[in-house]
Amino acid sequence: MSNDEVFGLFPTPFLRAPSALPPALVEALLVHFSQAALQENNASAQLSHTRMLRPSESPLLVAAAELITPKLSEFGALMFGEHMGWSLKEMWVNLLDPGGRQAMHNHANSFISGVVYLTPTDDSSRTVFMKSPGGHDFSFKNDHAGVVTGPYNAEKWISPMPAPGDMVLFPSYLMHAVPPNAGARRVSLAFNAIPAKLDSWGYQIGFSG
Repeated sequence: MSNDEVFGLFPTPFLRAPSALPPALVEALLVHFSQAALQENNASAQLSHTRMLRPSESPLLVAAAELITPKLSEFGALMFGEHMGWSLKEMWVNLLDPGGRQAMHNHANSFISGVVYLTPTDDSSRTVFMKSPGGHDFSFKNDHAGVVTGPYNAEKWISPMPAPGDMVLFPSYLMHAVPPNAGARRVSLAFNAIPAKLDSWGYQIGFSG
């Protein structure tokens, strides 16, 4: 019997929190902010969103932030090795109508990003996460019908099917996209978060939302 061991070095954390927001709050956010998602997105004519919002602008966002923030501290401890204060820098609601898609992107000027799903999601439009196009892989690839895809050679990962109220958190640098939506309107609440400060052996840098 072989004693060989395989270690997954430096994994990327991804947190999935089922039912992070209760149904009543999810419905209230959906009704209120769907009407405000008027800004067009150049990725797709069937994608629109609200302007960037601060939690303090709405009691509904304050209620959501109170439930999201403890999860930010938990996830931040995985990334930085310490529980610390976190704040939601900005929040916005996305409306993805049938045929709409979101192009591959990541989120600048933040450390943790997240999504709370406010409606059911069609299987076609589950969020997809990808390796960075400018990664550190070999220049040559082995890619054909006989290849078995696993965690060390996959180029993308399709997130689990979410239910309304479910939340995911991920490092803001992680590339992600939403494929063309073949189902009904998909509505989600996205956000970016920053820590109060980072301390590297006495050299501190502070952040404000």
